[in-house]
Amino acid sequence: MATEKTGRTGALPFVGVGWYRKRISVPEFTPGKQAIIQFDGAMSNAEVFVNGQMVGNRPYGYSYFYFDISDYIIQGKENVIAVRLENQPFSSRWYPGAGLYRKVRLTIKDKVNFTQWGNTITTPYISENLAKVTIRSKVQGENLSVKISIRDAQGAVVSESVSTERYANEIEQNISVRKPRLWSPETPYLYTAELKLYQNGVLKDTELVRFGIREIKYTAAKGFEPQWKSYQIQRVCLHHDLGPIGTAVNKAALKRQLTILKDLGCNAIRSSHNMPSIEQLELCDEMGFLFLAESFDEWKKPKVKNGYNLYFDEWAEQDVVNLVQATRNHACIVMWSAGNEVPDQWGSEGVKRLKWLQDIFHREDPTRPVTVGMDQVKAVMESGFGAILDIPGLNYRTHLYEEAFEKFPQGILLGSETASTVSSRGVYKFPVVSTADKVYDDLQCSSYDLDFCSWSNIPEDDYVLQADKPWVIGEFVWTGFDYLGEPTPYDNYWPARSSYFGICDLAGLPKDRYYLYRSLWNTNDQTLHMLPHWNWEGREGQTTPVFVYTSYNQAELFVNGKSQGIQRKSNESKLNRTRLMWMDVKYEPGTLKVVAYNDEGKAVDEKSVVTAGKPHHIKLEADRKTIMANGEDLSYVTATVGDKQGNFVPRLPIPCRLK
Repeated sequence: MATEKTGRTGALPFVGVGWYRKRISVPEFTPGKQAIIQFDGAMSNAEVFVNGQMVGNRPYGYSYFYFDISDYIIQGKENVIAVRLENQPFSSRWYPGAGLYRKVRLTIKDKVNFTQWGNTITTPYISENLAKVTIRSKVQGENLSVKISIRDAQGAVVSESVSTERYANEIEQNISVRKPRLWSPETPYLYTAELKLYQNGVLKDTELVRFGIREIKYTAAKGFEPQWKSYQIQRVCLHHDLGPIGTAVNKAALKRQLTILKDLGCNAIRSSHNMPSIEQLELCDEMGFLFLAESFDEWKKPKVKNGYNLYFDEWAEQDVVNLVQATRNHACIVMWSAGNEVPDQWGSEGVKRLKWLQDIFHREDPTRPVTVGMDQVKAVMESGFGAILDIPGLNYRTHLYEEAFEKFPQGILLGSETASTVSSRGVYKFPVVSTADKVYDDLQCSSYDLDFCSWSNIPEDDYVLQADKPWVIGEFVWTGFDYLGEPTPYDNYWPARSSYFGICDLAGLPKDRYYLYRSLWNTNDQTLHMLPHWNWEGREGQTTPVFVYTSYNQAELFVNGKSQGIQRKSNESKLNRTRLMWMDVKYEPGTLKVVAYNDEGKAVDEKSVVTAGKPHHIKLEADRKTIMANGEDLSYVTATVGDKQGNFVPRLPIPCRLK
């Protein structure tokens, strides 16, 4: 019944107290063993009990954490592990989910072991013929040795090393890999380090750690430069929910998302505005996505009443430490984010907090830079906040890029959050105009991709900056997929409950904007996409503009065989650089066809859209024919309405109206 921001958190129930209890026997827990319980995320304010005794708590719902519960386990008896979780109202700006939405693991191992998240792998030297792999192992116990076997993707051992040299609780080894296969978005090659811990020759612990051999540089001269190749970072932001199936982590659903983004030409992900799941990082390692791992949406100054501001002083350092230690061996991570649009951007206290947080990241991982998504660009230019960062990240504010570049010393800028164009898949509004915060009575936004918010912009504003300014190293578009909550510009209207920002909709189906970005980002495949649909009963003879998103530079449009002329990309305007537009087309039922020409004027591709008849049937198409019977695998089935001839029927009644 709340009237303020009705759909902000998806209008879904997530507030309250929940208990989890599990009864387990642990026969393998014997004298000399250690029991570790690890949580990949618990939403939120977790309190963990074993056999009625509280062993620890963790308030932040996105944080990885663990407890040693060896002293609480009773040998030879049934044990009760209980977790109390509580989500408070006004604790999030989007739908955060609730409960144990990520994995929980209980590990029993010898007390002589590799400490939790204790193995760190870096590749400080790389050449064509040789790579230096440095592995630091934190251990507990005496008279220890660590044997390392590095295996290639086929499992063959390519290098080995053994060491007993110990400094405090750490054993460090430098291992050479000859003719290294490098990890990159194009070739995400992964090695596996098999680490074995021995005490007086007796095997005590084993860990397998996947890693990539890769080097990351950010320079003013060349921007983002891994392995001697300059990249334009073509990225999207992703919230952690999986649309209709909620926030519970599911690897099959995550892989579907990344597969769709791979076809888009996207090469990187920003976890927004939270710590990512381990499963997402594993997939990005395997599939070749660069990753910006973000920590917080809030520091000491609140955005929401019961947000992270309540816990910042006590927990921020440990949450950052756990983020870095739990994920630093993932090849995909190329940058850390200490925060997003934090109100602490104002004033000297915020500058001190940023310096403190960035120093923690550097202490735990000296190999990767740190950024913050900054939206108060004028303030951070004056306070020095933006100058401290390894990489200044600007959220929107495209009109301030030039000034920020002049004032910041780093010589580069990152579009840490861009565009926030809003659209509804398959919905088109007339007349076609570019507007901010426009609302319509059907609670939809126009898919001509010209609608945006008062604080955001259309895609071309960011594209032109990246194309023309070599010091803009890339962008993170808000967002790759629609997500639950924040239904701007319909925050106050029911039943709007999910965002309109996505390049794909809540079900993962591409919007028209998908093909605009694909035409710019996917350099391996050609793109030719036309909008709108061609079912406009009642608009006969009225102006119905046609846009074409294509990787070709020119194309000709036909309505029922009659040419509407050839359009060519040009530098005449921002839109003309990316879109082919026929603004004066008059609607008449029939066939709309576009023919693309190469630069020599030869027809090389075409697409047609026809006026469909009345709905006749529903066609169901599964994205996979076989799924694993493991209770976790998924197949997505797309339902398409067709007419008698099998043509796609694009328009069905939409009953909702503004009130």
